Amino acid sequence: MLTSSEIRSRFLAFFEKRWHKIIPSASLVPENDPSVLFNTAGMQPLVPYLLGEAHPSGAKRLADSQKCVRTNDIDEIGDNTHATFFEMLGNWSLGDYFKEEAIHWSYEFLTSKEEGLGLDPTRLYVTVFEGDENAPRDEESHGIWKKIFDDAGISGERIYFMGAKSNWWSPGDNGPCGPDTEMFYDVTGKLTSGMTKEEYLAADDRQDVVEIWNDVFMEYEKKDGKVIGKLSKKNVDTGSGLERVTMVVQGVNNIFETDLLAPVMEKIKDLSQKDDIRARRIISDHMRTAVFMIADGVVPTKSDRGYVLRKLLRRAIYHFGNIVPHEVDIEGGISFTSIVFLTEKIIATYKETYPELLEKKLYIQKEIRDEETRFIVTLQRGKNEFEKIAHENISGHKAFVLFSSYGFPLEVTREMAKERGIEVDERGFEEEMKAHQEISRAGSEQKFKGGLADHSEMSVKYHTATHLLHQALRTVLGEGALQKGSNITPERLRFDFAHDTKMSDDEKKKVEDLVNEKITEALPVSYEDIPFEEAQKRGAIGLFGEKYSDVVRVYQIGEGGDKFSLEFCGGPHVKNTSELGHFKIVKEEACSAGIRRIKAVLVPQEAGLE
Repeated sequence: MLTSSEIRSRFLAFFEKRWHKIIPSASLVPENDPSVLFNTAGMQPLVPYLLGEAHPSGAKRLADSQKCVRTNDIDEIGDNTHATFFEMLGNWSLGDYFKEEAIHWSYEFLTSKEEGLGLDPTRLYVTVFEGDENAPRDEESHGIWKKIFDDAGISGERIYFMGAKSNWWSPGDNGPCGPDTEMFYDVTGKLTSGMTKEEYLAADDRQDVVEIWNDVFMEYEKKDGKVIGKLSKKNVDTGSGLERVTMVVQGVNNIFETDLLAPVMEKIKDLSQKDDIRARRIISDHMRTAVFMIADGVVPTKSDRGYVLRKLLRRAIYHFGNIVPHEVDIEGGISFTSIVFLTEKIIATYKETYPELLEKKLYIQKEIRDEETRFIVTLQRGKNEFEKIAHENISGHKAFVLFSSYGFPLEVTREMAKERGIEVDERGFEEEMKAHQEISRAGSEQKFKGGLADHSEMSVKYHTATHLLHQALRTVLGEGALQKGSNITPERLRFDFAHDTKMSDDEKKKVEDLVNEKITEALPVSYEDIPFEEAQKRGAIGLFGEKYSDVVRVYQIGEGGDKFSLEFCGGPHVKNTSELGHFKIVKEEACSAGIRRIKAVLVPQEAGLE
């Protein structure tokens, strides 16, 4: 039986043999993508290249295993197949091969015993796009699949035309999109004679068949929610969830019995007084996600990514406390079995593939322990308050009070209400949340904090200004003042950096003056695509938690030995610092423990000099 590590390695070796460049996983924290807080799919870090920009490596075929986080299905966690963290095995064609090769290689890897996974081809089922006003019925993919099954002597109905909801892929309202073909596997082993479409849909609902592969044929472009035409080059985006593939290869019917999650599931069981399978799955899933988030630089906070992390941790801590014995004295005495113990199993599972988890183990454990200590007492207080109102359905206002005063994520209130057979007015809660100015502004208006809100002229200027600010901070405060995140809109920049203390007025003025000095010097801004090791030798600065390809793009401000800034970056930037205007810091504040935040604006030089 193949291990998950062997499956990952086989996938990469299979496509490397077919002339794909193997690239490392990007950080969970996206760079220059305003659509999401985290990378939610393998293709997300590659959007510029799928839209036509040349990949820094020069390759037209790529493959990797990308770390991803999705929390839109959080209520489904605990079933057989859903997870908030997962790895997406992916191979891409950037204007090179298309449907014929992609489909044949998908089938070959899944079924080949020599190079692939050796799955039983008679347990495979396939869906293709049925067509709509955006694109015609995908007869080509249907024909390719029919020939594959016919040549293999596999009988029975196995290919089903499905609507856009199932078989059309799009990243949102804008970007590359197109029809896809999905592969499903019969995990019961009892459906080998084929099924009618109605039987297949029923099997899918029962999770008797599980999606294990998806080939997206990106040949269209969407803008403002509408398909506006075809891309200049046809691309292929293949995605295969490692967790689900491991599940079917290892012959179990859920991802929690695979070698990816079974060790932490067993550890929880050993610690527990009662065996609540759903609780154990939620804890295992959320803790694994938290470990990877923290390793990539996310810390628990009240907004943005930090709030997602806090929500997952607190939900895990709540369920852990329900099944693992602990005592809490809300006057200060705390006695409990720490959820931190679970990180040992998670890190042990992934340390070979992601060695940074082991390198940052103590830091990860400290962040989780601090959040656990904070929440374990407020949880008891919140439970006491909940009991006072739990005799009837929970109003949106009361749910929000539990959130704002007792640190209860809505998910925890919902869990407790469900246990008592009462309901929570979630719509009312959301209305209360929107009325809360700080969280509304951070959570609704500024959801993304990792880069540009758009590629407008002003956003590009602000993006370039962050490079000047980053280097100025390191010059004034020391080299430890490294970037931890940024958010750029056409109106201002926001820059998070590592620093333990509040900046003095003198330090802020020195930073501001240094940035404006470099703007006045009219320094050229240029870039090169160079080997990663060469970039390191030159002293280029990278984003915390980011993994880089063998060939990277490096932006330089200044020339030769007089350069002021040198950073790994995908752009975009102005051509000369003289285009920026006058730089002004408007606020410096704490963001989280050990992280400070600067908000700054650019104004016309004349205004800045008045």
